[in-house]
Amino acid sequence: MQAAGTKQNSQHEAVERGRWLFAQECRFIGAAASLAQVPWAALPEVAFAGRSNVGKSSLINALAGRKTLARTSNKPGRTRQLNFFDLGGRLMLADLPGYGFARAPKEQISSWTALVEAYLKGRAQLRRCCLLIDARHGIKDPDRKVMAMLDGAAVSYQVVIVKSDKITETELEVRIQAIIGELAGHPAAHPRVIPTSSRQGSGIAELRAALAALAKR
Repeated sequence: MQAAGTKQNSQHEAVERGRWLFAQECRFIGAAASLAQVPWAALPEVAFAGRSNVGKSSLINALAGRKTLARTSNKPGRTRQLNFFDLGGRLMLADLPGYGFARAPKEQISSWTALVEAYLKGRAQLRRCCLLIDARHGIKDPDRKVMAMLDGAAVSYQVVIVKSDKITETELEVRIQAIIGELAGHPAAHPRVIPTSSRQGSGIAELRAALAALAKR
């Protein structure tokens, strides 16, 4: 009983740290269209990656408790640069351009893709990449390519399921187990999968707690 109580207290403290961190001021630092424009910072960094229109900006807004911090759009490919946010001087958040389908010229899409890959492979202060997966579709081939690249670069990444409110609880559990099974073969993948809904707020406290553990103390 004491061990269970200690675990509950630890979980509560982790959630509280996450709540406190994401209650701090979150400032837009700048956008980068090339590696030369990426801002230098001594802060640990967390990146948000995923297919075009998966909901990266919506998730960042939900984490920060603000509706317009990161720009959202129904048009795939709206985020065309690396966007950086300073969270209370303790953690840097990076909103990356989506990969896969986008309403843009192929040359431009190739340029975004190359920029994202170069950033993920070469960012020394990057502590984790949150790889967003749509609950309705699961892991697709474009996601697998990014996972293989992250494995090769030894960049720690964690799957965050988004739009979990779009499917039933039973379907969500099946999806989670399928993803966990696939991640077992990827050395850089974090074993924990966090399902979230930016619209309903589910899973946001858990994700905040996980990211707060990476922040500067």
